[in-house]
Amino acid sequence: MTQLTNQLPNSIVDTLPKALVHLAQKQPERIAMRRKDFGIWQDIYWSEYLEKVKQVALGLHALGVKRGDHVSIIGENKPEWLYSALGVMAIGATFVGVYTTNPPAECEYVVGHSESAVYICEDEEQFDKALVFRSRTPHLRKLIVWDMEGLRHFEDPMMMSFDDLLALGKKTGEENPQLFDELVAGGKGEDIGGIIYTSGTTGPPKGAMLSHEGYLWVGKQASFITRTVIDDETISFLPLNHVYEQIFDMMVHLTVGHIVNFTENTDTVTMDMQEVSPTLFHAVPRIWEKYYSSIVLKMADATWLKRKSYEIALKVGSQYNTVKLSGKEPSLALKLAYWTSYFVVFRKLKKRLGFDRVRLGFSGAAPISHNILKYFQSIGIPIREGYGMTETTGITHMSDEFNFKLGTVGKALPETEVRIAEDGEILVKHKGIIKGYYRDEENTREAVHDGWMHTGDVGEIDEEGYLKITDRKKDLIITAGGKNIAPQYIENMLKFSPYINDAVIIGDKRKFIAALIVIDEENVVKYAQDNKVQYTTFASLTKSEEVVNLIQAEINKVNDQVARVENIRKFRILDKKLYTEDGEVTPTMKVKRKSINEQYKDVIEAMYKND
Repeated sequence: MTQLTNQLPNSIVDTLPKALVHLAQKQPERIAMRRKDFGIWQDIYWSEYLEKVKQVALGLHALGVKRGDHVSIIGENKPEWLYSALGVMAIGATFVGVYTTNPPAECEYVVGHSESAVYICEDEEQFDKALVFRSRTPHLRKLIVWDMEGLRHFEDPMMMSFDDLLALGKKTGEENPQLFDELVAGGKGEDIGGIIYTSGTTGPPKGAMLSHEGYLWVGKQASFITRTVIDDETISFLPLNHVYEQIFDMMVHLTVGHIVNFTENTDTVTMDMQEVSPTLFHAVPRIWEKYYSSIVLKMADATWLKRKSYEIALKVGSQYNTVKLSGKEPSLALKLAYWTSYFVVFRKLKKRLGFDRVRLGFSGAAPISHNILKYFQSIGIPIREGYGMTETTGITHMSDEFNFKLGTVGKALPETEVRIAEDGEILVKHKGIIKGYYRDEENTREAVHDGWMHTGDVGEIDEEGYLKITDRKKDLIITAGGKNIAPQYIENMLKFSPYINDAVIIGDKRKFIAALIVIDEENVVKYAQDNKVQYTTFASLTKSEEVVNLIQAEINKVNDQVARVENIRKFRILDKKLYTEDGEVTPTMKVKRKSINEQYKDVIEAMYKND
């Protein structure tokens, strides 16, 4: 166990490494994390967590990494990711996360622009990317690899295994037992802990500089709102270099000390959920939409009795929560009907999904359909939508378990100021606002004025303080008739359909609204099989008359719920999915509208050709 010379009182826990030291001293033998390897869960205690971070920190120090240097990290969600990030910060350096899905050119941009001195990567695949660009990134001095499979006989002066880094750190610590304490103690709250490169939906990624005090402040406020306690458990599977995952794996984790469970890989999330059964579960809208679709499709194949029981229970759940959402108390008869439905249907459904212990779910990183929120609320899984951005260290607004209003993203965090500009833009100010964009003074000046973050989102605040997001300021559509249309609202209604995976609304300066549709392959294939639809490839499936009619029926449902000017008059089904590698969506599955408009220009023009 790592021993430090002095206990760190709360009053001076002003950096993430100091928070780690404090928790490890307070509860050394409690479980901090679990990892799953080859189907077996392994416990990692706080004392072990701190020891690994100490070895990373001292190993990097021995390699010449200094306070203020930058270190890039690219890898899937694993304890090594946190060991690396906390180790980097412990010596006063700054970690820079890189998406594992980034091709070499995008990795080069982040590593080169951030002037990273070290590139810590997961495996041979991520190492090979660095070999492509290292000659063009002059600041890069060392490449460190977690998993050496396939590289054990490869010799390169820049390459080093993670195990060798840990061994170097251990040796350095034995030679200078006080060094780690001194390095951690030298950190200050205003220091930059991490640089997160934004998704780049409107241009090249920008490096948002986040401070330790901002990380810790958001951790404190998020813990307060979510009522997170030490016995809570979360599951880590969203990209760890994204601020949303960092909220639960770093900020809240190092504030409260709950258990973080790392999934084996992205393909085992569903199985891992059933095994872990976390108490808190956070996901992006796409994940919640997929859960909803899978339930709908499975119930359609269930026996008549199970299907009827589910339909009745869902109707009761919907009625019960409609009354609850209106602020009224349900009647005794409705309460009894709901709890009967819960015991007979919903309880078993939640257990099958791995949600039997979830007391609160969260949706973030992109807007979610209100119908999805209502559905899960009805079956006993309360989901709260939060709002924030990388530049606000993840959160500005959030609802708690009991105080929320459907259609809003909640109230502002404590100690947060919010105002709406004359053009409707949301402006926020709190301790988590970025210190600026790295090497980008122009964009920094545009984004932050007098401490106020200009979010680029349009919204309104009601009389109770709840914030409603209308859309991105740059995404608002103004039709040829001068009508303002918020595309995300309509898109989210479309994505409530189990047969629609993505939707992009078109119509700026046009006479009517149109849509590009990406079908949900799994569910549409099942529909085709059930209805004997003939097709050979995914592309031919999207062009079949039956599938076109199926999607038209789903669009008609949405058209019935929106104003006439918002009706979708024409649509096209794309014959491929949207991929991050093709520059069509961000790693958190937000559509890059500019890219979509350029790539599918001919398809769009064809819809408007005769009008």
